[in-house]
Amino acid sequence: MKKVFLILLIVFFFSFAGSKKPEDVLKTIYPNTTVEVKNYVLTPEQVEKIRQISKVKFDSKLVSIYVVKKQDKVVAYGYVDVHVVRTKPEVVLYTITPDGKLDVVQVLHFGEPLEYLPEEGWFNNFKGKSLDKDNLRVKSDIPNVSGATLTSRAITDYARLALAIWKVLIGEQR
Repeated sequence: MKKVFLILLIVFFFSFAGSKKPEDVLKTIYPNTTVEVKNYVLTPEQVEKIRQISKVKFDSKLVSIYVVKKQDKVVAYGYVDVHVVRTKPEVVLYTITPDGKLDVVQVLHFGEPLEYLPEEGWFNNFKGKSLDKDNLRVKSDIPNVSGATLTSRAITDYARLALAIWKVLIGEQR
């Protein structure tokens, strides 16, 4: 219930506060593309499999995936995660290539003080990472950010979640 309220709060915020909308950001990252939203209702087995793969607490039964296409060919998938870092929400967009690798990680909303947000260059560490060949853990594949440890850990953990969702819903369906 708490997560549903948080999502509704963020949706309300996007509607009136001028925050970045995922569709607009995706069209900026991937010019001359169209963006479709596909909603998935997860089975209990899919939820458990996503948990096991990502090793992240996950209990949502509804997931929205953004499908980015250029001339009817999929160029990327997007997943937006809303979570609390310390006491305030963070909204992060993860884009995944058709072969299951992270492409872009971008913060759409950050409720904490900006000094807790890693510098933009840090996000480049995620490019090309996948669940198959990478550990995707802070201090292992991804450097820790002094002063932003909780944020860097959350962004990294939810990157694993985004990849696990992609793997269960899209990657295994190929």
